[in-house]
Amino acid sequence: MKQTQRLDKILAHVGIGTRSELKRLAKEGAIFVNGVKVKDSGMQVNPDTDIITVNGEPVLYREFVYLMMNKPQGVVSATEDNRDRTVVDLLDKAYAPFEVFPVGRLDKDTEGFLLLTNDGKLAHNLLSPRKHVPKTYFAKVEWEVNESDREAFSQGVTLDDGYETLPGILKILKTGKESENELSEIELTIMEGKFHQVKRMFQAVGKKVVYLKRISMGPLELDPSLALGQVRELSKDELFALQNAT
Repeated sequence: MKQTQRLDKILAHVGIGTRSELKRLAKEGAIFVNGVKVKDSGMQVNPDTDIITVNGEPVLYREFVYLMMNKPQGVVSATEDNRDRTVVDLLDKAYAPFEVFPVGRLDKDTEGFLLLTNDGKLAHNLLSPRKHVPKTYFAKVEWEVNESDREAFSQGVTLDDGYETLPGILKILKTGKESENELSEIELTIMEGKFHQVKRMFQAVGKKVVYLKRISMGPLELDPSLALGQVRELSKDELFALQNAT
Protein backbone atom coordinates (compact mmCIF):
# COMPACT_ATOMS: atom_id res chain seq x y z
CA MET A 1 0.00 0.00 0.00
CA LYS A 2 1.35 3.43 -0.87
CA GLN A 3 2.00 5.81 2.02
CA THR A 4 -0.57 8.48 1.13
CA GLN A 5 -4.09 8.16 -0.22
CA ARG A 6 -7.04 10.43 -0.91
CA LEU A 7 -8.88 11.20 2.30
CA ASP A 8 -12.28 10.56 0.76
CA LYS A 9 -11.12 7.16 -0.49
CA ILE A 10 -9.96 6.20 3.00
CA LEU A 11 -13.18 7.33 4.64
CA ALA A 12 -15.33 5.62 2.01
CA HIS A 13 -13.35 2.41 2.50
CA VAL A 14 -14.27 2.30 6.19
CA GLY A 15 -17.92 3.07 5.42
CA ILE A 16 -18.24 6.66 6.59
CA GLY A 17 -19.84 7.90 3.37
CA THR A 18 -19.76 8.31 -0.37
CA ARG A 19 -17.43 10.86 -1.95
CA SER A 20 -20.28 13.35 -2.37
CA GLU A 21 -21.35 12.87 1.26
CA LEU A 22 -17.75 13.34 2.42
CA LYS A 23 -17.44 16.50 0.37
CA ARG A 24 -20.50 17.82 2.20
CA LEU A 25 -19.06 16.81 5.59
CA ALA A 26 -15.85 18.67 4.78
CA LYS A 27 -17.84 21.81 3.90
CA GLU A 28 -19.69 21.49 7.20
CA GLY A 29 -16.35 21.37 9.06
CA ALA A 30 -16.91 17.85 10.36
CA ILE A 31 -13.59 16.35 9.21
CA PHE A 32 -10.24 17.03 10.86
CA VAL A 33 -6.73 15.72 10.08
CA ASN A 34 -4.15 16.13 12.84
CA GLY A 35 -6.42 18.64 14.53
CA VAL A 36 -6.79 20.83 11.44
CA LYS A 37 -10.18 21.30 9.81
CA VAL A 38 -10.29 19.81 6.32
CA LYS A 39 -11.59 21.89 3.44
CA ASP A 40 -10.80 19.44 0.63
CA SER A 41 -11.96 15.86 1.17
CA GLY A 42 -9.74 14.80 -1.75
CA MET A 43 -6.51 15.82 0.01
CA GLN A 44 -3.69 13.29 0.39
CA VAL A 45 -3.17 11.82 3.87
CA ASN A 46 -1.19 8.97 5.40
CA PRO A 47 -3.69 6.64 7.13
CA ASP A 48 -0.89 5.02 9.15
CA THR A 49 0.38 8.22 10.76
CA ASP A 50 -2.21 10.98 10.35
CA ILE A 51 -4.97 11.31 12.96
CA ILE A 52 -8.35 11.56 11.23
CA THR A 53 -11.60 12.43 12.99
CA VAL A 54 -15.14 12.79 11.67
CA ASN A 55 -17.73 14.50 13.87
CA GLY A 56 -15.24 14.23 16.72
CA GLU A 57 -14.86 10.45 16.36
CA PRO A 58 -11.42 9.00 15.49
CA VAL A 59 -11.25 6.97 12.28
CA LEU A 60 -9.48 3.62 12.48
CA TYR A 61 -8.30 2.79 8.98
CA ARG A 62 -7.40 -0.70 7.91
CA GLU A 63 -7.11 -2.11 4.45
CA PHE A 64 -8.04 -5.69 5.32
CA VAL A 65 -10.28 -7.39 7.86
CA TYR A 66 -10.09 -11.03 8.95
CA LEU A 67 -13.12 -12.68 10.54
CA MET A 68 -13.68 -16.08 12.15
CA MET A 69 -17.27 -17.30 11.93
CA ASN A 70 -18.97 -20.27 13.51
CA LYS A 71 -21.14 -20.95 10.47
CA PRO A 72 -24.60 -22.33 11.20
CA GLN A 73 -26.52 -24.76 9.05
CA GLY A 74 -28.95 -23.32 6.52
CA VAL A 75 -26.77 -20.50 5.19
CA VAL A 76 -24.59 -20.69 2.10
CA SER A 77 -20.91 -19.80 1.84
CA ALA A 78 -21.29 -17.00 -0.68
CA THR A 79 -21.49 -13.23 -0.86
CA GLU A 80 -24.96 -13.29 -2.43
CA ASP A 81 -27.62 -15.84 -3.30
CA ASN A 82 -31.06 -15.53 -4.87
CA ARG A 83 -32.69 -18.15 -2.65
CA ASP A 84 -30.84 -18.53 0.64
CA ARG A 85 -29.26 -16.37 3.30
CA THR A 86 -25.49 -16.12 2.95
CA VAL A 87 -22.73 -15.96 5.53
CA VAL A 88 -22.21 -12.31 4.55
CA ASP A 89 -25.83 -11.61 5.53
CA LEU A 90 -24.91 -12.61 9.11
CA LEU A 91 -22.27 -9.88 9.44
CA ASP A 92 -22.65 -6.55 11.17
CA LYS A 93 -23.31 -3.72 8.70
CA ALA A 94 -20.01 -2.13 9.76
CA TYR A 95 -18.20 -4.75 7.65
CA ALA A 96 -20.19 -4.03 4.47
CA PRO A 97 -17.71 -1.45 3.05
CA PHE A 98 -14.87 -3.97 3.24
CA GLU A 99 -16.63 -6.37 0.85
CA VAL A 100 -15.44 -9.51 2.63
CA PHE A 101 -15.94 -12.97 1.16
CA PRO A 102 -15.70 -16.51 2.54
CA VAL A 103 -12.37 -18.28 2.07
CA GLY A 104 -13.46 -21.54 0.51
CA ARG A 105 -16.87 -22.88 1.33
CA LEU A 106 -18.76 -25.04 3.74
CA ASP A 107 -21.85 -26.89 2.51
CA LYS A 108 -25.20 -25.38 3.41
CA ASP A 109 -25.80 -28.11 6.00
CA THR A 110 -22.25 -27.98 7.43
CA GLU A 111 -21.35 -25.99 10.52
CA GLY A 112 -18.17 -24.58 11.96
CA PHE A 113 -15.02 -22.65 11.20
CA LEU A 114 -15.24 -20.27 8.27
CA LEU A 115 -12.77 -17.49 7.52
CA LEU A 116 -14.03 -14.31 5.86
CA THR A 117 -11.72 -11.59 4.57
CA ASN A 118 -11.12 -9.09 1.78
CA ASP A 119 -7.45 -10.11 1.54
CA GLY A 120 -7.41 -11.88 -1.81
CA LYS A 121 -3.75 -12.85 -1.61
CA LEU A 122 -4.14 -14.63 1.72
CA ALA A 123 -7.32 -16.34 0.53
CA HIS A 124 -5.57 -17.57 -2.61
CA ASN A 125 -2.68 -18.97 -0.59
CA LEU A 126 -4.96 -20.74 1.87
CA LEU A 127 -6.94 -22.37 -0.93
CA SER A 128 -4.01 -23.24 -3.20
CA PRO A 129 -3.65 -27.03 -3.55
CA ARG A 130 0.12 -26.57 -3.55
CA LYS A 131 0.08 -25.12 -0.02
CA HIS A 132 -1.58 -28.21 1.53
CA VAL A 133 -3.23 -26.21 4.33
CA PRO A 134 -4.88 -28.79 6.64
CA LYS A 135 -8.56 -28.61 7.53
CA THR A 136 -10.03 -30.73 10.33
CA TYR A 137 -13.66 -31.79 10.60
CA PHE A 138 -15.77 -33.44 13.28
CA ALA A 139 -18.42 -35.76 11.90
CA LYS A 140 -21.10 -38.20 12.95
CA VAL A 141 -21.26 -41.17 10.60
CA GLU A 142 -23.56 -44.13 9.97
CA TRP A 143 -22.62 -46.73 11.29
CA GLU A 144 -19.35 -48.37 12.36
CA VAL A 145 -16.17 -46.53 11.37
CA ASN A 146 -13.25 -48.86 11.97
CA GLU A 147 -9.54 -49.43 11.49
CA SER A 148 -9.95 -50.45 7.86
CA ASP A 149 -11.51 -47.03 7.16
CA ARG A 150 -8.63 -45.30 8.93
CA GLU A 151 -6.15 -47.24 6.84
CA ALA A 152 -8.03 -46.49 3.60
CA PHE A 153 -8.09 -42.77 4.34
CA SER A 154 -4.39 -42.80 5.20
CA GLN A 155 -3.71 -44.03 1.66
CA GLY A 156 -6.24 -41.78 -0.06
CA VAL A 157 -9.55 -42.97 -1.51
CA THR A 158 -11.18 -42.82 -4.93
CA LEU A 159 -14.19 -40.53 -5.09
CA ASP A 160 -17.29 -41.13 -7.22
CA ASP A 161 -15.84 -39.13 -10.12
CA GLY A 162 -12.59 -41.11 -10.14
CA TYR A 163 -10.54 -38.49 -8.29
CA GLU A 164 -7.85 -39.91 -6.01
CA THR A 165 -7.69 -37.91 -2.79
CA LEU A 166 -4.53 -37.09 -0.92
CA PRO A 167 -4.01 -39.10 2.28
CA GLY A 168 -6.20 -37.99 5.19
CA ILE A 169 -5.81 -38.50 8.93
CA LEU A 170 -8.83 -40.23 10.45
CA LYS A 171 -9.22 -40.22 14.23
CA ILE A 172 -12.01 -42.44 15.56
CA LEU A 173 -13.56 -40.90 18.67
CA LYS A 174 -16.46 -43.30 19.02
CA THR A 175 -17.30 -46.45 17.09
CA GLY A 176 -20.99 -46.85 16.36
CA LYS A 177 -22.84 -50.16 16.28
CA GLU A 178 -24.88 -50.92 13.20
CA SER A 179 -27.16 -53.30 15.10
CA GLU A 180 -28.16 -50.50 17.48
CA ASN A 181 -28.34 -47.70 14.90
CA GLU A 182 -25.55 -45.97 16.83
CA LEU A 183 -23.48 -43.31 15.07
CA SER A 184 -19.70 -43.21 14.94
CA GLU A 185 -17.94 -39.97 15.84
CA ILE A 186 -14.70 -39.03 14.12
CA GLU A 187 -12.25 -36.27 13.31
CA LEU A 188 -10.83 -36.13 9.79
CA THR A 189 -7.96 -33.93 8.64
CA ILE A 190 -7.58 -33.36 4.89
CA MET A 191 -5.30 -31.19 2.80
CA GLU A 192 -7.77 -30.47 -0.01
CA GLY A 193 -11.18 -28.90 -0.43
CA LYS A 194 -12.99 -30.81 -3.15
CA PHE A 195 -16.76 -30.42 -3.46
CA HIS A 196 -18.46 -32.36 -0.59
CA GLN A 197 -15.10 -34.05 -0.01
CA VAL A 198 -15.58 -35.40 3.51
CA LYS A 199 -19.01 -36.80 2.68
CA ARG A 200 -17.73 -38.33 -0.55
CA MET A 201 -14.70 -39.89 1.16
CA PHE A 202 -16.99 -41.73 3.57
CA GLN A 203 -19.29 -42.62 0.71
CA ALA A 204 -16.26 -44.24 -0.93
CA VAL A 205 -15.95 -46.64 2.01
CA GLY A 206 -19.69 -47.32 2.22
CA LYS A 207 -20.53 -44.93 5.05
CA LYS A 208 -22.79 -41.86 5.32
CA VAL A 209 -22.01 -38.57 7.08
CA VAL A 210 -25.09 -37.25 8.90
CA TYR A 211 -23.48 -34.31 10.74
CA LEU A 212 -20.41 -32.29 9.78
CA LYS A 213 -18.58 -29.46 11.48
CA ARG A 214 -15.23 -27.90 10.57
CA ILE A 215 -13.22 -27.36 13.73
CA SER A 216 -9.93 -25.98 12.39
CA MET A 217 -8.17 -24.52 9.38
CA GLY A 218 -4.40 -24.43 9.25
CA PRO A 219 -3.10 -23.41 12.70
CA LEU A 220 -6.43 -21.90 13.83
CA GLU A 221 -9.10 -23.72 15.80
CA LEU A 222 -12.72 -22.65 16.04
CA ASP A 223 -13.19 -20.42 19.08
CA PRO A 224 -15.42 -22.46 21.43
CA SER A 225 -16.96 -19.24 22.77
CA LEU A 226 -18.49 -18.43 19.37
CA ALA A 227 -22.12 -19.46 19.18
CA LEU A 228 -23.51 -20.56 15.83
CA GLY A 229 -23.72 -17.52 13.54
CA GLN A 230 -21.36 -15.44 15.65
CA VAL A 231 -18.25 -13.75 14.29
CA ARG A 232 -15.11 -12.19 15.74
CA GLU A 233 -11.99 -10.65 14.25
CA LEU A 234 -8.75 -12.60 14.32
CA SER A 235 -6.16 -11.54 16.87
CA LYS A 236 -2.75 -10.35 15.68
CA ASP A 237 -1.22 -13.66 16.78
CA GLU A 238 -3.86 -15.67 14.91
CA LEU A 239 -3.36 -13.64 11.75
CA PHE A 240 0.42 -14.03 12.00
CA ALA A 241 0.05 -17.81 12.40
CA LEU A 242 -2.31 -18.00 9.43
CA GLN A 243 0.00 -15.95 7.21
CA ASN A 244 2.95 -18.16 8.14
CA ALA A 245 0.94 -21.28 7.42
CA THR A 246 0.74 -20.28 3.76
